[in-house]
Parts: sequence; structure tokens; C-alpha cells
Amino acid sequence: MTQRASPAPTLAFELALWAAGATRVAGVDEVGIGPLAGPVVAAACVVSPRCTPIPEVRDSKLLSPSVRASLALEVAAQATAIGIGAASVSEIEQLNVLRASRVAMRRALARLGEHDHALIDGRDFRAPWLGAHTAVVRGDGSCYSIACASIIAKVTRDRLMAKLAARHPEYGWERNAGYPTRAHLAAIREHGVTPYHRRTYRPVMLALAGLLPEPR
Repeated sequence: MTQRASPAPTLAFELALWAAGATRVAGVDEVGIGPLAGPVVAAACVVSPRCTPIPEVRDSKLLSPSVRASLALEVAAQATAIGIGAASVSEIEQLNVLRASRVAMRRALARLGEHDHALIDGRDFRAPWLGAHTAVVRGDGSCYSIACASIIAKVTRDRLMAKLAARHPEYGWERNAGYPTRAHLAAIREHGVTPYHRRTYRPVMLALAGLLPEPR
């Protein structure tokens, strides 16, 4: 079901924390660092110590849109709790996208509610709101609850971009999710920049200055 072969993420990190006494371990991931348009979205997902991993779950980037959508329903049914947070385009511009992604994570964890420990995809960082946590580099490919969170975050963001595409159909956001595809860059060059484009990103800055080259 995946677009390319990859090992399934496991519950190894969760099992170690459950054995140490944690009961609500949250996997956390974000999507939307690279796009030229739209928000950053994060999800936090708690699974039960009694759960059996869904065999097809992988890092969301390895899954087709239809498979992701189907798995998001399965993950939502299996999860003990899910929290979703976002950071807006204006927050991305004000804070930078890395800090905005952490704002989205904080909001996702806040909406998740009580948890004992967070498994965060990526490199470690310190924040007063984070509490007990473990950073897992490439966790969306190795840690089951993070992979589940990555699927929820990706499906949520793609749906948000599809809704925005109804307002600005010329950019094809329902297909490219705001990423800098050739068609998206050509549309920016032809139609200009919308309020949903990130003005701190180089292609958008070039477009605002009338300097965006024709896509190759």
C-alpha cells in the first residue's frame, strides 16, 4: 500500500515508557515546513498500551493521498486521544517557520490534554511548555505514535489547502498543498501572491519584487 518499501514503525519507544510507568504517551509531528503557502499543522496522538499497530502505517510522506486518508480514519478510531494545532501564515512570517512549527506542536499538545510523555519527531529543543519528552530523529519512520501523528497532520493540512484552493483555484493547492511545484511557481508568476503565501520565502519574495524567473 505504500509508494515505496519501508520498514514499519514500531512501539519500541512507547513500550519503554509504558514499562517505566507512563500511561499516556503522545507521538507528535508537524507538516508544512516546505510549502510556499498555507499554515503549518501539527498533530499529537496517544495510543493504548494494548493497541496492535495498524500494519500499513508509515511516515505520511511515503503514502499516497488515498492511502493516507483511509489510514487517518483507522488511526482516529484506534487512538486514545488526538490533538491538532496550527500556526498561521502570519505567525510563520513573524516567528520563522521552525518556531511557528513549535507553536503548532504546543497547540496540538494543549488540545490533546493530559499526557505523561511526548515523543517529538526531529531534533531536541527546550521549551517550558514541553515537559517530559524524547526527541526522535526521523521518528515518523521509526516510532508508531509519531507516524500516526504524521498521518493525521498531513491529512488535516491537505484538507485545509483544498478548502483554500476553492478561493484561489488558479494555484492548484488541492494538488500541490502549497509546495513549490513547477505549476505552482508558474501560477504565482502569472497571478501574483495571495494572503496565504509566505512572504518570507524566497520564491514569494522574488514574485513580490517582479523577479521570479519562469519555471524550468
